[in-house]
Amino acid sequence: MGTTEEITDLGKRWVAAETAGDTTTLAGMTTGDFTLVGPLGFVLNRDQWLQRYEGGGLVTRRLDWRDVEVREHGDSAIAVGVHEQEATHRGNAVDGQFRSTHVLVREDGRWLLAGMHLSPIGAPPAFARGGA
Repeated sequence: MGTTEEITDLGKRWVAAETAGDTTTLAGMTTGDFTLVGPLGFVLNRDQWLQRYEGGGLVTRRLDWRDVEVREHGDSAIAVGVHEQEATHRGNAVDGQFRSTHVLVREDGRWLLAGMHLSPIGAPPAFARGGA
């Protein structure tokens, strides 16, 4: 199995674990220093990222990760795709469509997520519209 297939498989397992709220599986597919940069610029370390599911805080009803392009750089890889979700966090809708960059590293012959960065897909922000 090649790198793209291995990372695509990891992505499928990640989607299933997020949808199930399976923090054990999510912990097993990430590095200890995993970092998420959220769509509004917030930063979560691995423990904070996993804690989103505690007590039903985050409920992911649907998650799709598609149109993924993988670039391998030795024992590192970058996977960029479209991340679309229907979810609630603490009762608030957090549905969205994002450009998602996953940073992966190969450790002991398997790929692990070391980081994720989500950027909203949509209209330009207000400061970028209407020139001076």
